[in-house]
Amino acid sequence: MFRNQYDTDVTTWSPAGRLFQVEYAMEAVKQGSAAIGLRSKTHIILGCVNKANSELSSHQKKIFKVDDHIGVAIAGLTADGRVLSRYMRNECINYSFTYESPLPVGRLVVQLADKAQVCTQRSWKRPNGVGLLVAGLDESGAHLYYNCPSGNYFEYQAFAIGSRSQAAKTYLERRFENFADSSRDDLVKDALMAIRETLQGETLKSSTCTVAVVGAGEPFHILDQETVQQMIDAFEIVGEQEGSAADQGGSTDEGVAPMDI
Repeated sequence: MFRNQYDTDVTTWSPAGRLFQVEYAMEAVKQGSAAIGLRSKTHIILGCVNKANSELSSHQKKIFKVDDHIGVAIAGLTADGRVLSRYMRNECINYSFTYESPLPVGRLVVQLADKAQVCTQRSWKRPNGVGLLVAGLDESGAHLYYNCPSGNYFEYQAFAIGSRSQAAKTYLERRFENFADSSRDDLVKDALMAIRETLQGETLKSSTCTVAVVGAGEPFHILDQETVQQMIDAFEIVGEQEGSAADQGGSTDEGVAPMDI
């Protein structure tokens, strides 16, 4: 994207009907480290890639707890995501204090989208340069929403945002039909596999990713590195065994045309 005469103000329309500063904010989401989310009928999994600015620094936190039944994963400007997660936390506290019940996920997402939309219609503000995957469980079931800097929001069965997220989307699109009836551990495995797709050849380790879970009877929490590493080791061993079995089976069938992948 290149600078032009219509991108100096967020309230200035281009002749093509575009708001360039809003599009730039959406581009900032694409530049952030990848975040993924997927849900079944009872559980929602959030995952993200831990990316440090240098070898001497620690990575920035990308998954935040909002309430016992809600959490968010972000991609884009971490500072904006931190402020928005604090806003969401305050809304949950106020609702719980007033009505003595947890805030419905859909209502919180609409409030967050309205807050983002205001930033696209005020000349003295700028759009938030962060996308949020909101995972939550309420009386109506498990939910996964994506909140866009433009003020739009969408509900998904599974989704990925951030840099190199297209590879994760492709994996999720192949598998999403099985997610509704998947167990908690199977969902975590699929989340790790989707994260691995975004690494493009890098080794998946517990230090390079963060995984969080919320579900029926399980408050939102981030899995510790030991648990994540055990799951990574488990499905990599299974994958190696399946691969070696396929090689052995392929060696016996000489002259047979290979299957199309």
